[in-house]
Amino acid sequence: MGPGLLPHLVVAPVLLPLLVGALMLLLGEQRRGIKAALSLATTLALLGFGVTLLVATASGPPGQSGALVYRLGNWPAPFGIVLVADRLSALMLVLTALLATASLTFALARWHKAGPRFHSMFLFLLVGLDGAFLTGDLFNLFVFFEVMLAASYGLVLHGSGVARIKAGLHYIPINLVASSLFLVGVSLIYGVTGTLNMADLAAHIPKAGEDGRMLLETGAAILSVAFLVKAAMWPLNFWLPTTYAAASPPVAAMFAIMTKVGVYVILRLSLLLFGDTAGASENFGLPWLYFGGLATIAFGAVGVLASQSMQRLAGYSVLVSSGTLLAVIGTGDRAVISGGLYYLASSTLAVGAFFLLIELIERGRAAGADVLAVTMEIFGEGEEEAEGAGEEVGIALPLTMAALGGAFVACALLLAGMPPLSGFIAKFALLHALIAPPGEIPLSTWGLVILLLISGLAALIALTRSGISTFWTPMEATLPSVKAVEFGPVAGLLLLCLALTVMGGPAMAYMEATARMLDLPSAYMHGVLSEGAATGGGGPRPEAGAP
Repeated sequence: MGPGLLPHLVVAPVLLPLLVGALMLLLGEQRRGIKAALSLATTLALLGFGVTLLVATASGPPGQSGALVYRLGNWPAPFGIVLVADRLSALMLVLTALLATASLTFALARWHKAGPRFHSMFLFLLVGLDGAFLTGDLFNLFVFFEVMLAASYGLVLHGSGVARIKAGLHYIPINLVASSLFLVGVSLIYGVTGTLNMADLAAHIPKAGEDGRMLLETGAAILSVAFLVKAAMWPLNFWLPTTYAAASPPVAAMFAIMTKVGVYVILRLSLLLFGDTAGASENFGLPWLYFGGLATIAFGAVGVLASQSMQRLAGYSVLVSSGTLLAVIGTGDRAVISGGLYYLASSTLAVGAFFLLIELIERGRAAGADVLAVTMEIFGEGEEEAEGAGEEVGIALPLTMAALGGAFVACALLLAGMPPLSGFIAKFALLHALIAPPGEIPLSTWGLVILLLISGLAALIALTRSGISTFWTPMEATLPSVKAVEFGPVAGLLLLCLALTVMGGPAMAYMEATARMLDLPSAYMHGVLSEGAATGGGGPRPEAGAP
């Protein structure tokens, strides 16, 4: 692709799934084969677009953002709509496409038949996700945020059932409230600055007067609450474990990236709007993010230990991941943020694989087997049977259970941060960045270090307990029937984590360069507000200052 066409690729991750998803609304449910083929082809195309943008933005000049900017309708920022692809947004596009490919492939075995319009809702979810990662202004961030949420409402209920309806009754209202807070926060910010373009906001914030600054920071705080709900920071995360546990496996796996939308926006706005150039508003809200992240890690670790089902265990693992990333952002330290970006990639892939794997494991188990296993452990029941079952220890496991068991061990190592996989590298990078700087280490930093270790230990204990009750303890079970199209996505995500481990050096170098880019808001501002961006229309460009 030539350099003249490359910037126009920025709009493709939004436009393609939108058009295909709308087209499939015209097809009846009896044409699921055509819909499946179109969805899979679209998702693979999105993966190709994401990788292309990742390579293009990574090859930008040193010390610059390397951002590709697309102006719709040939209107310059801040008057028109802009889409911006830089290192961070390209990374999120690739992660989204990888998870979407695995989830959709898994769903093609049977889950896409569990309810109507699955493929359209799935693609509209990708429209919202990709748009949120690419947009350069807060208004269109709200638009894509709502598209994402509207699609997720249907996907939460996909497959029906009492559990999903109950989860939806929590999930939908809390997100509607978050959307209302979003609008209030955006309105306050616009009232002070007169703009919603992120790059233009970064230029206006240092110039805000004392009265205007108070109103601006109030709007930013309200806006942050909306995204902290999505990022599942304590105490705004009560809805997540139940919702993720009730959702169908491919939907739950996709939701693993949805919590990262909140994390992404908070990371982007914190460093762009309230970074070193923000004047009196420098580092606004970072202490709240830090201690809120610590509380989220602690809450998630307790939930992991208390979970009596693997679905809820996976949901609380999402909370631990989200809390870790929020605390990382709260440090405001570039080295810690680079390790956090590596952790984001590893934990997202691992949690997605775990959600898909759980459904395969649970097929061969009796309903409530996890609860029964914990009850037996607490009251000491079943010990006689276990002693009498010693003769079966040497019996070889069937190939299916051996494959599922190996995948479970890999997920356990990744989520607990144990060597040798990428979860360990991510935790090590975070710990090294926290304690490596010379001088006395603050007590709050030690709090994060201790919680990172404790959360890993909690995950190891909980996953070991679940693994023993599933693969070792003799209970009433049947050999699950697993198709290659179902196990393949799980294996693929785990292989990606292995690749992230083997290529740990280049991956960390990319994350460090991304953290440096985020620490240079002036480069992002110049890339968006300059006149050299690609355009999306052939009309004349309006003069600066035109309405």
